[in-house]
Amino acid sequence: MKQLLLDIAHPSPPTLDNFVPGRNLELFQTLESVLRGKEQERFIYLWGGKGCGKSHLLQAVVEICTRNKLDAVYINCGITHNINAEFSAISEIDCLTIDDVDHLDASAQIGLFNLYNHIRDENQSLMMVSGSAAPSQLNLRKDLVTRLGWGLVYQVHELSDDEKIQAMKNHATSRGFELPQDVCNYLLRHVQRDLPSLMVTLDALDLHSLRDQRPITIPMLRELLLPTS
Repeated sequence: MKQLLLDIAHPSPPTLDNFVPGRNLELFQTLESVLRGKEQERFIYLWGGKGCGKSHLLQAVVEICTRNKLDAVYINCGITHNINAEFSAISEIDCLTIDDVDHLDASAQIGLFNLYNHIRDENQSLMMVSGSAAPSQLNLRKDLVTRLGWGLVYQVHELSDDEKIQAMKNHATSRGFELPQDVCNYLLRHVQRDLPSLMVTLDALDLHSLRDQRPITIPMLRELLLPTS
């Protein structure tokens, strides 16, 4: 990809405001109720395939809690080093989110099991965990699987193509440009299809259009996606 695309390869920080619910409206409304204190559920487990929005929601919840001066932590089990030390360091906390739980090794699974028990017994923290499958389908310790299913369990559904197109058009409108339908279709065929990747490409396309003072077309998009020599 051209340097312009590489230069803005980090999408906007995940928030509930920039999450597109699609078929996840019930989940979205539940999270809003929990965060507003209208619902007392303390344990929530999210599952779904890559790019469905699990990580976005976990990080968005932490963002809201942090903004409200609460102690909130996001841990990604797929990339965090020495995760047992991270678990052991958690004592009093308002919100704990743990992503990609299926990456935990045997030792870390024990650490998370103990952490569940601690949070249940000692405080009123909100604990959200995500994985690639429903708890009963995970290859994890049975006692940990039981903990993962303690509270609410939601599958996070990926957006349909029509929903992605609407989200892209809404994003374009928010940036002050109109996104042609044929460009949307081309993006879905030729760019990584998860929403953050699509939005990053749109931002780069907008900057490319402004820099060259040219309308957004498929030929311009092809230029943007050409490998840098």
